[in-house]
Amino acid sequence: MSSDRIGFIGLGNMGRPMATSLVTKGFAVTAYDIVQTSAQILAQRGAKAAASVSEVVAQSDVVVTMLPNTPDVDGIVAEVLRSGRKGQMHMDMSTIDPMASKRFAAALAAKGIGWVDAGVGRSPAHAERGESLFMVGGTDADLARAMPLLEAMGNKVIRCGGPGAGITMKIVLNFLAMSTCQLTAEALTLGTKLGLTARTMYDVITNSMGNNDHLKVYWPTKVLAGDIDPGFAIDLAYKDLSIGVTTANAAGVPVFTGAAARECLGQARTAQGLGGKDITAVLVAAANNAGVKPPKL
Repeated sequence: MSSDRIGFIGLGNMGRPMATSLVTKGFAVTAYDIVQTSAQILAQRGAKAAASVSEVVAQSDVVVTMLPNTPDVDGIVAEVLRSGRKGQMHMDMSTIDPMASKRFAAALAAKGIGWVDAGVGRSPAHAERGESLFMVGGTDADLARAMPLLEAMGNKVIRCGGPGAGITMKIVLNFLAMSTCQLTAEALTLGTKLGLTARTMYDVITNSMGNNDHLKVYWPTKVLAGDIDPGFAIDLAYKDLSIGVTTANAAGVPVFTGAAARECLGQARTAQGLGGKDITAVLVAAANNAGVKPPKL
């Protein structure tokens, strides 16, 4: 286990269980979230609750961030650049703009501060069990330093390349995953409209080449059980897919299907007010558009 003192910023659905894994496996963790009760929950589990980002930076050797969007991470990087010290490291697990991640890495490197971007795969339930997948980018030395933390929080670590490569892979993954969710919603809605039951469709699709893990593993615990409370909200899915489409456009890569899926998520979050609901609520949006009730198992 690393002797580094860990500062963990961002204790939401994914950050809280991952920070808990670090605490329970013996890491010294200082935790912070803008929602103070979240840090207090970590304190009850053995972490130290910090009152500010600057306190985390001052008391940590490795600063870990798990935040909603690029501007949130930008703010933490600014504080690390302002008050951090040579020899520290920042590991970001947020889903952000890959170009921003590369920019942060370069700025921190100029001050002798390391950077690892560690995109997170799988669900909050996997994070609770310490079974997250990490897609990582960074230098050899920084990745070696990050490995004990990653292995404490997950059971699969895939190196994708240098700084920025991990989050680039995460954007590609979520581009596919969020687009697949939209297609799954439309397929189940079509079958419902044509008189098929959810059970029939589920059994056929999950035992065929049309299968995907979102439908097979996650959807039965959420929308297909009538639960659309957010594990991963449509607002975040829309953000991730938007980053993917924007990145593709900048690279000159046509992404017609992904762009259409992004527009569908946009309609679900605005016109239907489902932005704060779980990504599986795209089935509710599709069913509403078709004038049928969302199917359930």
